[in-house]
Amino acid sequence: MTTASVAAIHDAGSTLISDYRRVRALSERLAAPLAPEDQVVQTMPDVSPTKWHLAHVTWFFERFVLVPNLAGYRVFDERWHYLFNSYYYTVGQMHDRPRRGLLSRPTVAEILEFRAYVDEAMERLLETSGDDPDLAFRVTLGLNHEQQHQELLLTDIKHVLWSNPLGPAYDEQLSPAPAEAAPPPAFVERDGGEVWIGSDERDFFFDNETPRHPVRLRPHALANRLVTNAEFREFIADGGYREPALWLADGWAQVQAEGWDRPLYWSEEGAQEFTLAGWRPLQPDAPVCHVSFYEADAFARWADARLPEESEWEAAAAASRVTGNLLDSGWLHPAPATAREPGPVQIFGDVWEWTGSPYMPYPGFQPLAGSLGEYNGKFMCNQMSVRGGSCLTSADHIRASYRSFFYPHQRWQMLGFRLARDLR
Repeated sequence: MTTASVAAIHDAGSTLISDYRRVRALSERLAAPLAPEDQVVQTMPDVSPTKWHLAHVTWFFERFVLVPNLAGYRVFDERWHYLFNSYYYTVGQMHDRPRRGLLSRPTVAEILEFRAYVDEAMERLLETSGDDPDLAFRVTLGLNHEQQHQELLLTDIKHVLWSNPLGPAYDEQLSPAPAEAAPPPAFVERDGGEVWIGSDERDFFFDNETPRHPVRLRPHALANRLVTNAEFREFIADGGYREPALWLADGWAQVQAEGWDRPLYWSEEGAQEFTLAGWRPLQPDAPVCHVSFYEADAFARWADARLPEESEWEAAAAASRVTGNLLDSGWLHPAPATAREPGPVQIFGDVWEWTGSPYMPYPGFQPLAGSLGEYNGKFMCNQMSVRGGSCLTSADHIRASYRSFFYPHQRWQMLGFRLARDLR
């Protein structure tokens, strides 16, 4: 990201301060419904305790913004550098990720004190130096990093609460999305030819969205909407989880090893699903969610289709406004498509969409310099690209060029898919 693009977002520091306050406050509001006991649990290696998320994003500002930029700043607790570093090996070692749930100390209250301490120092720094382009770059990166962890905070606590036999809700007062009928499935034909993908540098972007470059698309068709729960039920009823011919080899091995026979968080009979509001009836017309790449790929093969390439997805998304069922809607759960235009719709929000593209560097990719270069580039191996954000993504955090990534077996995130087909 260029410093010029940061300056276009923030007004010489004052807007940067207001953005800092807004994003930081949202993290604490998202954690507010939880008891301290909820915030210390880790149910699997992919899940981090809520209090770890709150501390890690604060450590990011302390380590990468305050320490190098605020004269006389004293770190809150030197020992916490080891506890709350995630994967930045160039700045030191860190506590083993699968063992984060074993840390009863520091307490949630102490971590909130840490946040307040860092916030006070950050405000002093921004008041005096917020118009410095290099500082604004780091702060903007840190805010987008915290927004990523806000989504992780919610998906991780969902797994924690689902793992409890009591099935407690994060917030039982959450309003359900309207139970509307989804539009009939259809495919929207799209011409082939050269298109440009990647960041156009008019707004914030991560380094993995660069450089902008041309790709040549084949004529293809994208589904008008996301695959629904009802359609995935048909796949299950037709023996989809029992037919090895539908599955990639690694996917079939995963199905056998884990005993998969339905999406994560579905009840055994498929009548209910676990949500952040607790157990609720499964909405047939809502997008299927919490499925792995392997499950999405097997369904696509069963449906005589495939998953979109990320370049196909981005070409369609570039013509769409960032609107949809995002975190700002307040449902915190995927909702049925309501738009009846030709589509494709549900481009942004609801679920992160699996693509058929491996998460790899674009031609000419260069990671950020220094330790911040560990943010994205070193994960460009053995993972698949996902696009579009979810019902837990802030509306001001997502865009057409945004690339996220997960391992193909992972299901605890808000992961779904739409179909694509080649035009012959």
